[in-house]
Amino acid sequence: MTHPSGSRNESSPVEGLDSSVSADETKARRVASTDVDAPSRASGRPAAPGSRRARREAERAAARAAATGEPDSTSSTGTASTAAASTVTAEPVAASTVTAEPVAAEQTITAGSAASPEPKQSKAGRNLPAAIGVGVGLLAALGLGLFVFPYLLIALGCLVAGIGSWEVSRALKARTGIPIPLAPLLITSLALPLLAGLYGPVALSLGLTACLLLVVLWNMLEGRSHGPQSIGLSLLVVGWVPLLASFAFLIFQSERGASALLTVVLLVVSNDTFGYIVGATLGKHPMAARISPKKSWEGFAGSVLGASLVGIALCLWVLRIPWWLGLVLAVATVICATLGDFAESMVKRALGVKDMSNLLPGHGGMMDRLDSLLFAMPFGYAVVMLAEALG
Repeated sequence: MTHPSGSRNESSPVEGLDSSVSADETKARRVASTDVDAPSRASGRPAAPGSRRARREAERAAARAAATGEPDSTSSTGTASTAAASTVTAEPVAASTVTAEPVAAEQTITAGSAASPEPKQSKAGRNLPAAIGVGVGLLAALGLGLFVFPYLLIALGCLVAGIGSWEVSRALKARTGIPIPLAPLLITSLALPLLAGLYGPVALSLGLTACLLLVVLWNMLEGRSHGPQSIGLSLLVVGWVPLLASFAFLIFQSERGASALLTVVLLVVSNDTFGYIVGATLGKHPMAARISPKKSWEGFAGSVLGASLVGIALCLWVLRIPWWLGLVLAVATVICATLGDFAESMVKRALGVKDMSNLLPGHGGMMDRLDSLLFAMPFGYAVVMLAEALG
């Protein structure tokens, strides 16, 4: 029933359920209820009891009742009548709901944006001035170690290998959840470069065997449930970082020593420099788009050409060896450095990280600088040994 004032009498639902009411009168009541409830639907009145919108409407009704002193119209009987009326007007209610919800969502997003602004992205690996500064500092330390304080070079190598092992083990643990004991990795990172730099390849071989046994025994004594997986990941770190880094000190122990090691380092730098310049200007055909989209065949060709010129010049005027050995060393260094870059890119994609760490401003982590050098050192050592054998 409706009062003359136009408002619905929800406090007497029995009248709406009287069996003596004719079908026409019931239909008229529903139409009247629809007309009366139109303002409430425009404000977002819910269509179904028990839903989220119904709870919101109940809260609004309770607030209005408390403010005006009128009885709450959201009682169980009133709700039944409201549900009956809203059944007829489901589509208008849905339309008003669609209009109201985006406004609320927009207000929520605006408030959240004001409360917690979006953090700026890290510039690791993209800050050119910082990258140049760090690169110059590393080259200066390398030069001092090569030509002034040899023991500084060994200490620097142990430090770099230790940091690289820590970065890789941390990234592996974060991705896999498998604990990797850090102590044996740090011991190995200190021992292998030290043995290679002071005593040569035989000491390196014996030290590598001892360190591998240490890694296995350490994991066994800890008795973790992921023992085999932890051993496998630990051996991966040992073979990737300290073992490959030790070849740099084997080159340093050779007859040409500091000059040979500097030649390999400069070839890796030439590979990166010429590859970047040519790739940025002419690069159109990616080498491995799924692994490293920015590396192109044009950039690789530029690396080969530029490093070959540098390698021939260094071998003729610094190492005093045949020019063709310089060409072989340069091409092999470019190939190995590129493979090392791809290897780390593949690992980082699998681990879901962009940089191994943010330790070096403008470069990322230590491993982000060592990726090319580590893979180039073993073949560089082989070419240096070949040059010594040829006299």
